[in-house]
Amino acid sequence: MKIDEIDLLILQHLYQDSRLSMRELAKKVNLSPPSVTERVRQLESFGVIETYTIGINYEKLGLPIACFIEITMKNGEYDRFKRFISSYPYAIFCERIAGEACFITKLQLPHLKELEQFINDITPFAKTISHIALSQVKMNTELFQNLQPR
Repeated sequence: MKIDEIDLLILQHLYQDSRLSMRELAKKVNLSPPSVTERVRQLESFGVIETYTIGINYEKLGLPIACFIEITMKNGEYDRFKRFISSYPYAIFCERIAGEACFITKLQLPHLKELEQFINDITPFAKTISHIALSQVKMNTELFQNLQPR
């Protein structure tokens, strides 16, 4: 699929607000609603758009503690860890990374005691380095402004 400037603009607007109607999106990118709908369907069918999501205020959900944890496997226990983390209730994401650690995960926790329990649960097969988030930096949502059509 060839991505042009209009596709990037569509992605930028959907990234900022995935609830936009096709009519609203069409106004923002100066195309007709049927044209925008077709472009969005193509972006979906080619896997450029994988899913639509929402932003969540975790503090209002009673999960005020954001913790990033570097996880390094002991004895190659990758599959065991993946099984564990994929069903862990406070895990927001988990990525396999390059470097000293094997994975990085984000936990959104109600209390620090859950962090201690998490560490206790995986200590038999992994070692951890924990980072507690103190605040969040508001990011520029114009993610696609510097991408070039391809």
